[in-house]
Formats: sequence, C-alpha cells, structure tokens
Amino acid sequence: MSDFILNQPSKCLEILKKIGTIADEEGFEVYVVGGYVRDCFLKRRQKEAEQRDIDFTVVGDGIAFAKILRKRLHAKNLVTYEKFGTAMLVVNDETCTDQEENSFKLEFVSARKESYREDSRKPEVRKTNLLSDLARRDFTINAIAMGLNKHNFGVIVDPYQGVQDIKKKIIRTPLDPELTFKDDPLRILRAIRFATGLHFNIDENTKTAIRNSCSRLKIVSHERITDELLKILSAQRPSIGFYLMDETGVLEFVFPEIAALKGVEQRDKYHHKDVFVHTLKVVDNVAKVSNKIQLRFAALVHDIAKPRTKAFKEGVGWTFHGHDEIGARMMEGIARRLRLSKEFKTYVQKLIRLHLRPIFLSSEDVTDSAIRRLAVQAGEDLDDLLILCRADITSGNPQRVKAHLANFDFVVRRLKEVEEKDKLRAFQSPVRGDEIMAVCGLEPGPLVGKLKKAIEEAILDGLIPNEHDAALQYLYQIKDEVIANFKNQASKS
Repeated sequence: MSDFILNQPSKCLEILKKIGTIADEEGFEVYVVGGYVRDCFLKRRQKEAEQRDIDFTVVGDGIAFAKILRKRLHAKNLVTYEKFGTAMLVVNDETCTDQEENSFKLEFVSARKESYREDSRKPEVRKTNLLSDLARRDFTINAIAMGLNKHNFGVIVDPYQGVQDIKKKIIRTPLDPELTFKDDPLRILRAIRFATGLHFNIDENTKTAIRNSCSRLKIVSHERITDELLKILSAQRPSIGFYLMDETGVLEFVFPEIAALKGVEQRDKYHHKDVFVHTLKVVDNVAKVSNKIQLRFAALVHDIAKPRTKAFKEGVGWTFHGHDEIGARMMEGIARRLRLSKEFKTYVQKLIRLHLRPIFLSSEDVTDSAIRRLAVQAGEDLDDLLILCRADITSGNPQRVKAHLANFDFVVRRLKEVEEKDKLRAFQSPVRGDEIMAVCGLEPGPLVGKLKKAIEEAILDGLIPNEHDAALQYLYQIKDEVIANFKNQASKS
C-alpha cells in the first residue's frame, strides 16, 4: 500500500477500503478521481465537508455499482442521471452523532467518452476505459486516478503527468487545449479559477487557446458563468483571476462593465488613475478581512459607473459626479444578467449608493444628524459598509493614505458613538402604526406613514431621543398640524 493512500484521513481511508472490497466482490473496477486526489497531492487542509466529497470512476456501469453500494452500505439519497451514467450517493459515518454534517457525498460515473455539438456544451456520452475517461477531463491536475481494487489499491494512474504539474504549479489540459475549450468553453473560466485559487500559472499553450476560444463563452449559461465568477471572488486574492481574465480577453465576454474600468488619462497636471487597477486593490483589501461573497462583489462593482460619469473640470481635475447612484442603477441589469438573487442585488446596491458617504463626513463639524442618517440608511450592513470604505482608500502616496485613514477612523468613532447612544441599528419609529392610528383616530393609509415619518425625522435630527415615551409625546404635539396639512394638500389635488 502506497504512502499516498496511507496519508488519507482515517475515516476516508475506511470508506475507500469498503468500496474497494465491495467492488472486488461484485466484479467492478473502481477508481477515485478528480479533486479529491488532486487535493491530497496538494496536501491542502480541507474542511471536513470537502474531504467527504469524493468522485469515482467505474469501468462499466457506474449507476449499477452505486445501487449495489446503496444496499451494502445502508446508504440514502441515491440520485441517478441515466443519460450521463452518473449516480450520487450519501453514506453516513456511523461513528458520528451528527449524520447530516458527517456524511460522505459520493459521486459515481461510468468511465466515458464525450462528443460535443458546435452550439452546445452538453455532451453525447458513451462508455469507455479508464485512460480514455481521464483524457476527456479538463486539466491534467484533475486527470489523476487512484485504484481501489485489491490488486491496485492506492496505486496512482497518471497518464498526463498531473502530479508533475501539481509540483510545477501549472494548469494544463490533457489533450489539445483548443479542442478542450471548443468542446466545453466553461473550462476557460475553470482554468482561471484553479489558477487563482491554487496560485498556479496557466501553461502558455493553454493560455493561447483561452484567448482564441473565449468567444465560445457565449454558449455557456449565465448561471454557470456566475458560479465560476463567484468562486474566483472567493479566492484568497481574487485580483489574480480578474487580471487573467483581462489578459486573455475573457473579461469582455463575462463582465464587460469591469473591463470598461480600464484606462489611464492625463490632462494638464491631472492624472486619472486606472479604475480597474484600483478596483482590484479594493477587492483584495476586502478579501483580507471578510469572506462574505456579497461584500466582495460590492467591492468589485462599487465604481462600476465611473466610465459613464467621467468628466474633466478645469482647475479641479477629473470628476465622477453621481457614479454612486448610477452604479446602483446599473446593478439592475447586471443582477438580471448574472441571475443574482433579489437579496444579493439589494445589498450590493445599498453599498454602492453609500460607499462615498463616510468619507464625506470626515470634517470635525459634521452634525450628529448626518451621522445618524448614514447609520440608519446602512442599517444592519453598516459594518460591511465601513469595511468597503476602508478598503477603498488606496494610493501610491503613503502619506495620503495615512491622512485618509485618519479621517476615516474619526468617522467610524463618531458613527459608533452615535449608534450606541441612539440605538439606531435597524432603526424605525418607536411608535408603531397601530398606536398612531389609535391616538389619532385614523384608518390605515398614507397619513399614518406620514406621521410615522415625522417622528423618525425628529429622532434623526436630534429633536427627541430614540425612545417610545418621547416619540409618543412628540406625536401628540404634531398630529393636528400634520393631519391638517395632509387634508389641505389632498383637497387641492
């Protein structure tokens, strides 16, 4: 038995032995393949959930073998895809009390060849042997197999030198990269994602093929593109992936709004810095302190409207007036195209709209009212907004960065002071709508909202504290005037 197999986590080794024994008894030839083998060679410290997600290739009928395993291992949740010869199976670790968290998620695929039509990345599939199966895989680092039968348990099958490429930190396709990307153009983004996450280099022939093939990404669904983009954003240094996409021409096809940020201009003594470079610095800055993918995405698009709002003003220099609001509006189309959820879109729009506000509040004479309004507008996302704003302070001049950070720290202190004093997180009027209706003898309608808004404004302006009794007393003071004005305006209209 090889050192490789002996170095597996004990629970994984146990399940692999069981599967190998059953394969021998039932007459199947089975191999572990793909990411599990790759990551073992990388010696990556994976999460337990990732270690328990294992892919297998079965020479013969993968679905039939999965059905046998289901009975022999008392497994559950067998899902089969007959057209592709694939089955997914969940096997519980009987030594663990939390079966949901400590299950093995196993995928079995019949060794197969694939052929593609010009206008689709959905393959026609037929069964084949192990070597042909490994040949159809995306990259050499994923085309490594490990035997599980008694005669080859733990033996590595590596016909395309994937182990060597792991050592050299290279992303390379097993076969002609032009054909690989023509067959399945999503592999273009996967190459960039692996290079980003693993800090590998893309082989020059493979990179050239990406340049030549990136227009094929037009046949890939937006959902699959978005999934890869978000995985690139999840990396330790997301900028690596976006620079690679730019270098290979991929960015124009998958995120043209980000590609449009590129460029430097100079007029008179005024320089316009490259917003693309600045944006990727901001994304990396956020990635250092937060794994929240929505926040990283907000960093990516926070200046998305600068190309549309760029103007040169004599004596002032370059301006981008309104890029916060216009950028938030642009997110409507971006979110629709990338199939982002409504919650995701709304969160990102909020941060785009507010990302300039904290630094505008850095003067010492800023009012508590202005601070309150920002805290209320940001609400539960205030901490994320502050992370984005701090990350947005980038410059080649260390003294300028130091000064901006000092100003920003002042704003953060003021925000924390006002928020703690006034309890503004998730702020709304302490007097609710039903109480307003009871006090004023009103039916549900816009007038109730107007009275509630008046109370909220008084709190934000510092006229009354954010407390129920004070707000109720203020309601008694203003209700007659607000109701009279409302009725007067209604009669005129």
